[in-house]
Amino acid sequence: MSEISEGYRPKVEVTAADMAVDMGLRSYMLGIYGKVSLGLALAAGLAHATSGVPVMRDLLFRSATTELPAGLTGWGLLVAMAPILVLVNAGMALKRPTAASTAALYWTLVSLIGASLGLLVLTYTGAALATTFLITATAFGALSLVGYVTKTSLTGIGSFLTVGLVGLVATLGVNLLFHNPAIAFVANAAGVLIFAGLIAYDTQRLNLAYYQLGGDQAEMAVATNYGALSLFLDFVNLFQLLLLFMSGSRR
Repeated sequence: MSEISEGYRPKVEVTAADMAVDMGLRSYMLGIYGKVSLGLALAAGLAHATSGVPVMRDLLFRSATTELPAGLTGWGLLVAMAPILVLVNAGMALKRPTAASTAALYWTLVSLIGASLGLLVLTYTGAALATTFLITATAFGALSLVGYVTKTSLTGIGSFLTVGLVGLVATLGVNLLFHNPAIAFVANAAGVLIFAGLIAYDTQRLNLAYYQLGGDQAEMAVATNYGALSLFLDFVNLFQLLLLFMSGSRR
């Protein structure tokens, strides 16, 4: 969901570093990518469940009519907004994060987001969803590789993208009142660029975090969960924004 802020990240200062190939780093990053992959699989399964099981579908989503597209019911809106509430409360509650608490946070958010994504299954054709997922996965892999191998600090870009993300959320929120297609198109295009950049930035930030943690296994487990959450949100937001450009592939 493109309105979710990406601000809930482990606070690790990103500095330029000469990161040689390290087996420990590789294992750490593979652990993060593995959790992201499992999270995407769970989210996809829940999206198909909430869109395909009649009881769940009718509880969360409004059927499309000749006048209106498919939408959210009151319960569906609550589920869609729940990740934001969870993030806000977690930021206050997890003063001393542990591997267990951050894992619970990650899987809770994945489940809530996945359930709300059932609306996409009801709105777009299977071909559009599959094609966009493949495009997103390819872009994600390429951009993450750039963040992994580059020795140039992306700190400045990350700060710029964070500011851009705040502006994007504000623009999309205001446009809910005006429904201006031109504003929506520009905002969606900007969103694609923002989340594409965040994928590379977050990957580099997680690489640097590994070295700063100095092999502390407990802290590394926490960082792995937070890292998976950051990249999962980057992927899902990029996927949804790309789908908006395929409005011709609606059901």
